[in-house]
Amino acid sequence: MRITSCGMTDVGVKRTNNEDNYLINDELNLFVVCDGMGGHAGGEFASAIAVNTVEEVLTSIEIRPDAENFSVEDGANPVEVAREKLRYAIRLAGKRIYQRALEDTEYKGMGTTCLVLIVDNGNAFIAHVGDSRGYLVRDGKIEQITEDHSLVNERVRAGLITEDEAKTHKLKNIITRSLGFMEDVEIDLSVHAVRRDDFFVLCSDGLSNFMETEEIGECVLSYGPQDAARKMIETACERGGDDNVTVVVARVDEVG
Repeated sequence: MRITSCGMTDVGVKRTNNEDNYLINDELNLFVVCDGMGGHAGGEFASAIAVNTVEEVLTSIEIRPDAENFSVEDGANPVEVAREKLRYAIRLAGKRIYQRALEDTEYKGMGTTCLVLIVDNGNAFIAHVGDSRGYLVRDGKIEQITEDHSLVNERVRAGLITEDEAKTHKLKNIITRSLGFMEDVEIDLSVHAVRRDDFFVLCSDGLSNFMETEEIGECVLSYGPQDAARKMIETACERGGDDNVTVVVARVDEVG
């Protein structure tokens, strides 16, 4: 498996600090985007805890999580093993954020979205909590492969508002799931068989709020990972940039 990737983050044009964090681990084909919340200290710290915890768990071959939360039997399906380890990593990150907020009033109310992609044995595992988005670009077409955990998305799914109305809705920044708000959280996880020339795009809402899905697809197909990441951040900032902007682009060059 060979993947070419690039990640970039920008404070935007209206914020004074960057609460986003991202990770690229080329050895594991691991990619993470986290969008923190809770003010300067809290948001930045929460997203850093999430990124570091996910990498810690997924790079440690010695880790044996406690039996209550994690159980892998000999001969277990490797896809299920990968899914459970990924779930455990994100849940542990959430518990660490939650516990730190209880211990230190400076961090009360902090939290973060968490979007993780790991490519292994021909499969892409993508897990997320919050409204940071994952996209797959394949055969010239782009598909959003995550579901926003947000109040407006729930209203769209219920047929109460349209997708166009959701884009400018006054409650569009309210998310319904995050790491740190509660000790445990439900995690969405999907598995996709990868193909050569697939692109995966991970981004915070600071990007997806300012670029249409089709624009993102056209950008990665036109420019490739590094130039596309730069172009998308520039576009978000030019169109308002009222939030931190983070994007990771990964292209599958070889499978197997």
